[in-house]
Amino acid sequence: MKIEMYQMNPIIGNLKYNTQKHLEAIERAKKDHVELLVFPELSICGYAPEDLLLHANFLDAMSDSLDQIVQASKGIAVTVGLARRSSRYGEKGLLNSAAIICDGVLLGFQDKWLLPHYDVFSERRYFSPGREIRTWDIFGKRVGVIICEDMWQNASDIAKATYPRDPVRELVVYKPEILVNLTASPYQYMKLDIRLKVCQKAAETLQCPVVYCCQVGANSELIFDGYSMYVSRDQKLIKLGKGFVEDRIFVDTDLTERPLNLTFDPMHDLYEALKLGVKDYFRKTGFKKALVSLSGGVDTALVAVLAVEALGKENVTGYFLPSKKTQSLQKQSVKELAENLGIVYHELQIDPIVEAYGAVLKKDIQDPSAKTLESLKSRVRGALLMAFSNQSNALLLNNLNKSEMALGFCTLYGDMCGALGVIADVKKSQVYELCEWINRRHHTIPRSTMERTPTHEERYHPKHGEEGIEYLVIDKVLKGYIEESKTVQEIAQEGHLEESVVEALIKRIYMAEPKRRQSAPPLRVSVKSFGIGRRKPLTLSTRQIDEIY
Repeated sequence: MKIEMYQMNPIIGNLKYNTQKHLEAIERAKKDHVELLVFPELSICGYAPEDLLLHANFLDAMSDSLDQIVQASKGIAVTVGLARRSSRYGEKGLLNSAAIICDGVLLGFQDKWLLPHYDVFSERRYFSPGREIRTWDIFGKRVGVIICEDMWQNASDIAKATYPRDPVRELVVYKPEILVNLTASPYQYMKLDIRLKVCQKAAETLQCPVVYCCQVGANSELIFDGYSMYVSRDQKLIKLGKGFVEDRIFVDTDLTERPLNLTFDPMHDLYEALKLGVKDYFRKTGFKKALVSLSGGVDTALVAVLAVEALGKENVTGYFLPSKKTQSLQKQSVKELAENLGIVYHELQIDPIVEAYGAVLKKDIQDPSAKTLESLKSRVRGALLMAFSNQSNALLLNNLNKSEMALGFCTLYGDMCGALGVIADVKKSQVYELCEWINRRHHTIPRSTMERTPTHEERYHPKHGEEGIEYLVIDKVLKGYIEESKTVQEIAQEGHLEESVVEALIKRIYMAEPKRRQSAPPLRVSVKSFGIGRRKPLTLSTRQIDEIY
């Protein structure tokens, strides 16, 4: 069978746009003599539509879109993802489904069985699980169709899934000749090889090839990396879609092709994920221009590089807002970075404004604390940057990294301002790795930025952290506690740290929760970000925090 996987980048909720992409893809596939065209999970509405699913007119429009696709499918078979109503079973009355269409006829629906409800997923909020499974006769072939998570229980030893049912196992008796999986699997650092193993496990169980069609593109915090796959009956990787771009992957199940070796550069993929996150956030919200606050440090340099590559240098403007404590080396670093990137940047001294604020404060506060005055500088910068944003109709990108966000090394309404947390899920150690990777490719970030000694104006020091704690220590705790849910004792033992240091850092992570709740949405690139995949109460007391860990 000749199959095409269309690795599609939908816009969530834009049914007209998404439907048109389906129709155009169908016409292209017909010209290429494709027999089966496979789209990703929820391709008509995009993943994840969230509370749009609660609107009746949205569901009606999705049904209308499906009708158009069915009418256009004469001469070809298509599997397409959508949400649909069902009164047959389930308390939600809504199903995450794949529509199976052949030669202008809607054969039926395969509903998703396993509905993830962890981390960034909340499918049980909207959907009821499917209960039936079968194969579909498509041009004489028995084709099994499942959706995303439905394949993971079969590889529970790899994926740590714990569902009571296994759709792949239940397909065995139907002896499918091909398994098709429509998926929207978000990117996270070092996940690609796990997906391949899951596909290989399904091929082994069913003794048939696996077609794994992935969504690509960024939707708010989530980034989808593509990399659709075709795995042969003997578990060999035969086809691999491109990462982070739309792609058409062609498969002929009757041909014997040389297997591929799965090789990828984790730093390249992390960089491409962040770049796509910025690019699609702007494209899908309708904005074109970005502002970046430049300080001469690695965080602002990394965000500036990403912005330029995602949006083009003509759409990025830098702002350098020094105080009298700003070192001359910082000014030189900012100038060199802006020249390397080819962007316009503006410099504005903030001291007169800070002094004016201070004068007003001293009318009521006899002796403002150092912390109060220090926060003023950050808030003056934030207010100015947002004013420039308003004036130029450009979005301000936030520069805070995950290590700073974790411990609250940031100022509300100051350096926390911005529309998008570009590197808010990137630990400080990874920031340095990414900057070094960028400079190996093309020397863009000044060496003075990479080696800069922090000024005493900053509370968070890239090399020494705050209160003498190195960022590498902070990142070990972040990885162990936030991303891997390990105990204090495990983190201390594996990281060669004192338990008291680990406990103190965890306490600070919890105490910074109210700040993070007011931060810009972070692009999610790790297994656990400080965004939609993490929910913690804001009212934990110090005593309660002690009890938690």
